[in-house]
Amino acid sequence: MVFAAGLGTRMRPLTETVPKPMIKVAGKPMIDHMLDRFARAGTRTAIVNVHHLADQIEAHLSTRTDPEVIISDERDELLDQGGGIAKALPLLGSEPFFLANTDALWLEGPRQNLRRMAEAWDPVRMDILLLVAATTASVGVDWPGDFLMAADGRLTRRAEFQVAPFVYAGVGIVKPELFAAQTRRVFPLAPFFFEAAQKGRLYGQRLDGLWLHVGVPEMIAEAEWIISRSVL
Repeated sequence: MVFAAGLGTRMRPLTETVPKPMIKVAGKPMIDHMLDRFARAGTRTAIVNVHHLADQIEAHLSTRTDPEVIISDERDELLDQGGGIAKALPLLGSEPFFLANTDALWLEGPRQNLRRMAEAWDPVRMDILLLVAATTASVGVDWPGDFLMAADGRLTRRAEFQVAPFVYAGVGIVKPELFAAQTRRVFPLAPFFFEAAQKGRLYGQRLDGLWLHVGVPEMIAEAEWIISRSVL
C-alpha cells in the first residue's frame, strides 16, 4: 500500500496545486520512484489511497500496469494512514503486505532493500518490520531519530529528549490482522509501531544505501544533486 492521500502541508506552496506524490525529483514524480522500485522487486499490485488533488494522481496512474494500481478513494474524508489501511483491507487481502510513503527515496546498495525485507520477514517473531536508516548518515532528517535497534533487529522507541541512531525510512511490512478489529474510521499508523515495540514484535531492517527524505521543498534540489552523482 502506497500512501498518497496526505495534504503535504510541509511541501507548501508546491502542494497547493500539485499533490505531494506528484512532485518531481530528478525528472520523475515521487510516487513513480516508489512504484518503480516495487516493480523491480517483483510486486504485482499496489493499492494507492487518494484524497488531496486526487484526480491528478488517479489520472497519472490510470495507465500503469507494472505494478497494477488499484485506487482506494478517500476523497470524502481523509482517514490518516491507519484509517487508510483499514479502509483498504478488503483490497489488501489476508497476507502481510508492504506499506510505503512517497517522500522516501534512497540510493540502492548492492542488493534491493525491498527484497532484503521480504527475506527477513518472520511472522512468528514479528508483527511489523520497518526499513530503518542510520540517522546521521541520511539526508533530509530534521528530527532526532525514531528508534534504537538491538543486535537481533528488535526496535525500541526513542525516549523523549533522546537522540536515536535509526530513523524510519518510510517502508514497512505489516500484518493485516492488526487493523481488522478497528472500529474507528480516522486514526494514525504510528501507535501500531509503538505497541508492537512494547510487545517486542517490532523489528528493523537496516537500509543498505543512502536514504533521502524529501519532506520540504528545499530538499528537492539537494536530493537531485545527490541522485545526479549516483544511480537511484
